[in-house]
Amino acid sequence: MHRYNAWLPPPVAAATTKEKQSFAGVVSSVRDAYVTDDPESVYSTLKWISVIDLFIKAKSDVSLEDVVTLVEFGLQVFNASQDKLYAQVRWGNVLVRLLNSFRKKLTLRVDWRPFYDTLVQTHFTRNTGPEGWRIRQRHFETVTSLVRSCRRFFPPGSANEIWSEFRSLLENPWHNPAFEGSGFVRLFLPTNVDNEDFYSREWISECIVQWDSIPNCQFWNSQWAAILARVIKNYKVKNWEDLLPEIYSRFLNMFEVPVASGGGSYPFSIDVPRNTRFLFTNRSQTPAKAMAKSTVYLLRPGSSAQQHFDKLVNLLEQYYHPSNGGRWTYSLERFLFHLVYTFRKRLQREKEDPDSNKQIEFCLGQSERESFVTTVLKLIDRGQYSKNEHLSETVAAATSILSYVEPSLVLPFLVSRFHMALETMTATHQLKTAVTSVAFSGRSLFYMSLSASSMEIDDVNDANMFSDLLMISLTNALLGMDANDPPKTLATMQLIASIFSNMRTLDDDADNLSFMPAERFSEWLDEFLCRLFSLLQHLEPSSVLNEDVHSPATSGTFLVEDGPQYFCMLEILFGRLSKSLYNQAIKKVSKFVKTNILPGAIAEVGLLCCACIHSNPELAVNHLVEPLLSSVISSLKEIPLTGFGGSGNFTNQSSNKARATLSPALETSIDYQLKVLSIAISYGGPSLLNYKDQFKEAIHSAFESPSWKVNIAGDQVLRSLLGSLVLYYPVDQYRSVSNHSSSTPLEEWISNKDFSNDEPFMGPNWHIPNDEEIQFANDLLNLHLESALEELLKICQDNIHSDPGNEKDHLKVTLLRIDSSLQGVLSCLPDFIPSFKNGKVENPPFLIAGATGSIVGSTGLREKAANIIHIASKYLLEKKSDDSILLLLLIRVIEALGNYGSSEYEEWTNHRQAWKLESVAIMEPPVNFIVPSQTKGKKRPRWALIDKAYMHNTWRTSQSSYHLYRTSKNVSPSENVNVLLDDLLSLCVHSYDTVRTLAGRSLVKMIKRWPSLIGKCVLTLTENLRTPSSPEYLVLGSCAVLGTQTVLKHLTLEPKSFSSFLLGILLSSQHESLKSQKAINELFVKYNIYFAGVSRNMFRKSEGQSGIDFAALVSEIGSMSFESTNLHWRYNLMANRVLLLLAISSRNEPTLSPKILNEAAGHFLKNLKSQLPQTRILAISALNMLLKESPYKLSASENLQEDTKSSLEGTLSNIFQEEGFFTDAFDSLSNVHIISDNENSSRGGHGNSSFQSLADKSITRFYFDFSSSWPRTPTWISLFGTDTFYSSFARIFKRLVQECGVPVLLSLKTALNEFVNAKERSKQCVAAEAFAGLLHADVVGLVEAWDSWMKAQLQNILLAPSVESIPEWAACIRYAVTGKGKYGIKIPLLRQRILDCLVEPLPQTVTTTVVAKRYSFLSAALIEVSPPRMPLSEIQLHYKLLQELLDNMSHPTAHVREAIAIALSVLCSNIRLHASINRDHSFENGKNTTNGKNADSWDKLLQERASELVVAIQNANPSDNLENLADTNTLSGSDGSNSPDDVQWMETLFHFVISLMKSGRSAVLVDVLVGFLYPVISLQETSNKDLSMLAKAAFELLKWRIFRDDHLRKAVSVLLSSAEDPNWRTRSATLTFLRSFMYRHTFILSNDEKQKIWKTVEKLLTDNQVEVREHAAAVLAGLMKGEDGELSKDFHDRAYTEAMKLQKRRRQRSSSGGSSIASIHGRVLALAACVLSVPYDMPSWLPEHATLLARFVGEPSPVKSTVTKAVAEFRRTHADTWSVQKNSFTEEQLEVLADTSSSSSYFA
Repeated sequence: MHRYNAWLPPPVAAATTKEKQSFAGVVSSVRDAYVTDDPESVYSTLKWISVIDLFIKAKSDVSLEDVVTLVEFGLQVFNASQDKLYAQVRWGNVLVRLLNSFRKKLTLRVDWRPFYDTLVQTHFTRNTGPEGWRIRQRHFETVTSLVRSCRRFFPPGSANEIWSEFRSLLENPWHNPAFEGSGFVRLFLPTNVDNEDFYSREWISECIVQWDSIPNCQFWNSQWAAILARVIKNYKVKNWEDLLPEIYSRFLNMFEVPVASGGGSYPFSIDVPRNTRFLFTNRSQTPAKAMAKSTVYLLRPGSSAQQHFDKLVNLLEQYYHPSNGGRWTYSLERFLFHLVYTFRKRLQREKEDPDSNKQIEFCLGQSERESFVTTVLKLIDRGQYSKNEHLSETVAAATSILSYVEPSLVLPFLVSRFHMALETMTATHQLKTAVTSVAFSGRSLFYMSLSASSMEIDDVNDANMFSDLLMISLTNALLGMDANDPPKTLATMQLIASIFSNMRTLDDDADNLSFMPAERFSEWLDEFLCRLFSLLQHLEPSSVLNEDVHSPATSGTFLVEDGPQYFCMLEILFGRLSKSLYNQAIKKVSKFVKTNILPGAIAEVGLLCCACIHSNPELAVNHLVEPLLSSVISSLKEIPLTGFGGSGNFTNQSSNKARATLSPALETSIDYQLKVLSIAISYGGPSLLNYKDQFKEAIHSAFESPSWKVNIAGDQVLRSLLGSLVLYYPVDQYRSVSNHSSSTPLEEWISNKDFSNDEPFMGPNWHIPNDEEIQFANDLLNLHLESALEELLKICQDNIHSDPGNEKDHLKVTLLRIDSSLQGVLSCLPDFIPSFKNGKVENPPFLIAGATGSIVGSTGLREKAANIIHIASKYLLEKKSDDSILLLLLIRVIEALGNYGSSEYEEWTNHRQAWKLESVAIMEPPVNFIVPSQTKGKKRPRWALIDKAYMHNTWRTSQSSYHLYRTSKNVSPSENVNVLLDDLLSLCVHSYDTVRTLAGRSLVKMIKRWPSLIGKCVLTLTENLRTPSSPEYLVLGSCAVLGTQTVLKHLTLEPKSFSSFLLGILLSSQHESLKSQKAINELFVKYNIYFAGVSRNMFRKSEGQSGIDFAALVSEIGSMSFESTNLHWRYNLMANRVLLLLAISSRNEPTLSPKILNEAAGHFLKNLKSQLPQTRILAISALNMLLKESPYKLSASENLQEDTKSSLEGTLSNIFQEEGFFTDAFDSLSNVHIISDNENSSRGGHGNSSFQSLADKSITRFYFDFSSSWPRTPTWISLFGTDTFYSSFARIFKRLVQECGVPVLLSLKTALNEFVNAKERSKQCVAAEAFAGLLHADVVGLVEAWDSWMKAQLQNILLAPSVESIPEWAACIRYAVTGKGKYGIKIPLLRQRILDCLVEPLPQTVTTTVVAKRYSFLSAALIEVSPPRMPLSEIQLHYKLLQELLDNMSHPTAHVREAIAIALSVLCSNIRLHASINRDHSFENGKNTTNGKNADSWDKLLQERASELVVAIQNANPSDNLENLADTNTLSGSDGSNSPDDVQWMETLFHFVISLMKSGRSAVLVDVLVGFLYPVISLQETSNKDLSMLAKAAFELLKWRIFRDDHLRKAVSVLLSSAEDPNWRTRSATLTFLRSFMYRHTFILSNDEKQKIWKTVEKLLTDNQVEVREHAAAVLAGLMKGEDGELSKDFHDRAYTEAMKLQKRRRQRSSSGGSSIASIHGRVLALAACVLSVPYDMPSWLPEHATLLARFVGEPSPVKSTVTKAVAEFRRTHADTWSVQKNSFTEEQLEVLADTSSSSSYFA
């Protein structure tokens, strides 16, 4: 049994035993409801879903057999209802919950294939159904989470099947299916015990190679990182040693942080298609969780993983520092969070089952734990005072968790940080964070200070240090309470609560308070109360108190609004005080309450009294309640009474016109006292009975008072008093209970998982009302409910008031009394009894137990109230319909009467948000190494668990009767509910907005509980929409209710409501006002988004039912959707949309379908030439949905059979064979294309957004446009510009051709001819779309058409001189050669012919525009080719083209060169990928047939030519070398003079590099890129500006590339040689490159290579060019940050000794002779590099280095400025912690530093 259930109030806990049986009943009912042969019967099982959910949430004790039966049944139902998305969503969600709750106890076998089929059928095919996108999105989320929950149950061998299924998708990494494939692999691959042997070493290596194939794409990274992390975690035996450098290198480069003044994010990230990103969520963040998981599970004794982790942290720690925040902070914060939490989980798992963990050698020992914690502390140290809220909170939580693992490391750090924060009081955010950290780690500090005495500690001070910290923090906490600094105040309150939660009692005689003697404590308490009172006196209320009924008892200040810390602290403090201390405190509080009236702090003072009373009601009531009561009664005696409060003597007042009023001061003071009283008595219970009569009198007088403010305060007292008498609530929640006297003064905390039924009872002591309390409550109900109801009846029927003002006041007070009585007793007043169809009353079924208190009153009383309220509401709506206060009161009374249990539900939801029980301060993690503890779960203080049990009871109460009658057909709601429903129906369309909203909310709750009432509401409300004369507020109110989920779900099943809803919306066009139109439009969009299809029973015509036949409904709506009807365009659009939804929904219904679909398709085809732009766009979506069959399509196997004809062909042919149909259609479609002038408009696939509002988009678009399957490859070529090519348009023409064959081609031909040559770009767009559709159609007769006219047309397009429509035509070609089939693997019919046509050489006379155009068309076509499966003809074409491109690289025109480079990058990468996959002879054939001279060696050729030309260009570069040109020619060895050709060739090469990097295709050509490193680095600065610009762009991109193995070695040698280049600009550029190069490759460079690089950079410190020297120093400082090893230690020692030698020499020889400036400067720079390499810390060697550096300030110029800059920077970065760090320096050293930083120096 779960602890919360065992701890329920005894009457409820006893009833929970029946739940096992009732669950079994539910399971069998669900199974009976489903008939295997009738898939529609799944709808009748849905009403049970929420009931099953109840048992899960109630944590009921149910038998496992039932759960297994239910899960297996659920999976069967889920797989059987493939096309019913809504049913799958509901079943899927409940299955996920069941599987997650019982996963460890179940043994199942689940097959993976059905889930995959469901996913593909619903989300990855084109012919999706009509469901709205919200349903689809939820469906996808449900299926994926269901797969995640079932993965552990996949049978052996499934991993193998899954991998072989998706392996083929990954073969071409530049095709979108690769992204889908990686998503599927991550989703499906199981890592359970059954599939362990699948994960072989080869497989893991293959994975890593696969991962490499797409660089710099976070989506891709996160898929593979997640797979890897799961494998590492679940299979401990695998050995990962040799893969560690590789893995950590990945991890490091996945964090997008700025390296060495570079950018902080990938300069070009690969574009993942929208639908894939949308479906496989993980938007594009760094996969921090997967990295943390891998890191933690890679640790094991004897592994080098810890060193790698250290190195990673060394590199990343600087980005945690507050001054280095940025976009990356979020992913770093998540990384730290997951590191600590995963570590905790791993330790817990290893601790729980040491026996089953046979591999003890994989468990973490003491030393591994220590080194992990030490490393993480570095991050914690940097991030503690971060400006980022999340990071500083995560750091505090991490500190707390780790302090239980390695207290000896973490706690001293915490102590020193706290003292430091106290010293720098100025930075308040530091103090807040430090206080929070202590609060979070309070318990481990206690443990340490206690266990220190028992442990052998070398130094007793250690133990004292912890207890001192607690004492200092407590005393300082008093200073932290400050009305002007809310965050700090709340943090200190949390600290006090945390400390006292750990202590058993605060006693003044026991000496066990290890850290504070008793008499000190009593002083502390006095001081605390004084501070608290002054805080309360200075509070300012956060909002003006608005006087309406809703304002809660108070509207509190930050103490109440911003979290539970304040009340929680008071409760704990008063609960733990010993008798004498409590007396001391209560006297002070009592005095304070008596003497102060603080209207600004009502809630705060109330809660203070409440806490006092809760912990000791008998004593506190006398001190607090009695004085307040008597003071209120005496004040109320003086004031005149109205007689409305129940005494009935109000007749005399109506004659007396002068109204009696209260003075404002008196009113405020009474109001304040009553409200404080109402909060204070919440938990008073039986001790309030002594003051029965005073309470009655006070409440009565408050209701009689003429002030509305006082009436409301009286209402709150009554409500609170009733609650504290009849409800269940825990009494001594905050007292300490110890079951056995243990020696520790620590309070024991409890874990939920350790609960067993036989443990000694530590549960709460509940307040169970006694007879006397129930008697008193009944008296109060008689006084204020019964009599008030009678008075209300009298006012409404007998018209007793002549003065309307008096009548209004009387009504207000009477309704207020009724409301407060009902709100006070909540669901203790029994519910209505429902009526039963067959007349005999059944006992209500039992589902789960729950009760909020003892029963008072009777059902009769509730029924009487309902009838009288019904009369009153009629009266009010007639006479007082303009008085909102009365109506709001009325609605609240109806809500309390009709919606039984809803107020408990609200209380539970509010409580759930307000009380963040998960605060780390009151959680002890399950892994506790300070004291030996055996626990399975987190421990919490007892009071927190009681709080949860109390809320659990509240929730049970609200649910226990809610679902009772939903599932049985025989029950209908009681008559009283029906009358209340009518009242709400008329109130929810009231003219006041506030009234409408409140009534609407109540109404929806009511119909949700009684589904049989929904139909009635829909009919009434849609009638309001139809009636043309309805005023605006009727429409708004109706739309608000109709748009709720409850109603929309109901529409799928109920034909009558369905048709009336649709017609209601479509016939509502007469409402003129903008607001009503907006509301109707929103309602329609909502309906579309949530449309869940139509259930089959809509189509069945049953005899008895009146209601519109489905076919009739379709034709009625069809008639509205023509343009001739003069409807407003939006209504025309809506009608069309509904027609489409109905047509698609009826697809599977053989009797209706053909006719409806035929009409619809014809209708939408005509709409293509509609005048209304929105309707045209919808028509396109519609035709894409409706044109399904493709009888004319050529399939590979057999030729066309004669007899197939599309069912739609006849209708469609008639339409498009009309004269000029396509010309008109093209014309109207071209208006949809809006060509934006600015180039950055996003490429849309859905009709451009510029004239569509979001609402219209939801109507005109279909969800499947998300997963539009084109383009099939990422779009990255900037040259194409932004095209306005809509693939959905192209797809229609393709479908039309496939549907109706050759006639379409012919009728399109003329229209195409006209539009291809049109002047306007938008007309050309349409032509491009239509032509693309034709070329890709693959129908019979297409080849003939190609030969006869299409080829000529294509050539004509190619040779056309126009420029602006190039992007569209490029897209057209790209569409035409795209592969066919689901994954785009099949080759379309015309691809080869189109390519051949493009490859044909152009005539000599054409312009350069046409040349460039041809190349961009070629690139567009080749991108879509799939290299792994190229046939021979395509390979030959590649080589032929390659030859042509290489010959033209020096083309004189710039844009042609760029086009050539892009085409070249696509070509080369295609050839390479093909070669790497097919290493067979087909490749050879390709080469032999072309016989090109450089078919094979093009890569070598490029590299050789590049290195020749670099020299030539550099030598010809007058900016550096002023040699004459004649020499240059002989040098460069090129025949003839150094021509501009060389520069142009080089530009093309750089374009090639840039394009390779941007397209993400660089993985196959790394060797070529390494060869181009030198040209790129050395041509950064040349006299040719264009060339240098390109070189710089290529340089920035190459910085991000990671090289592997041989390529890495080659890259290092290139860099080392270019660092010694004679040209200093090249040396400088090399240094820049080296910085990011070293960072990116830290893990995979060998030590040897690192030393070489280090030496080379050191050598450059003494370079003869000053810029290079300074640059080298900056690079060295960066290298030292990352490299925490021998190299840097060696370097800073050497730098120091060299500089000392120099210093001595300078002293001896005052003249500057001896050393060159360069060598002196070099040594000083080496020192400066050392000093700047540790920006925030103070290692032991740093003071000497810094001082020595400062002594060089007297040197001449470049040296002097270096010194002053370095020292200034040193001061700046150490400023935060200087107060502590300056202790590392001696006095003399500080003086030397001070001299340097002062402006003038004597030694200058």
